[in-house]
Amino acid sequence: MSFRLVVRPLAELDLLEAYEWYEAHQARLGSDFISAIDGLFVRIAGNPRLYPEVHRHVRRAVVRRFPYLVYFIVEGDVVSVLGCFHSKRRPELARERLGT
Repeated sequence: MSFRLVVRPLAELDLLEAYEWYEAHQARLGSDFISAIDGLFVRIAGNPRLYPEVHRHVRRAVVRRFPYLVYFIVEGDVVSVLGCFHSKRRPELARERLGT
């Protein structure tokens, strides 16, 4: 069974911010980041329950090659991406947004 993946607006902003930061620091690195995210989204949609539940049904996946964490929930056959946060930056932002 494949799940439908939905990226919530605040998560889209997280991804755009990260893309812009990487692209500003090195040409094509932002595109590499988005490719890594796309690959992760495919893996999550394939089997979201492979990823650990970290708090109240919120699951976490690690982005390959980049120090980012993607947080999501599974609701029926839909995976909703709640946020994408740098693993070392402002952990309180993730906790606030995710209600953890």
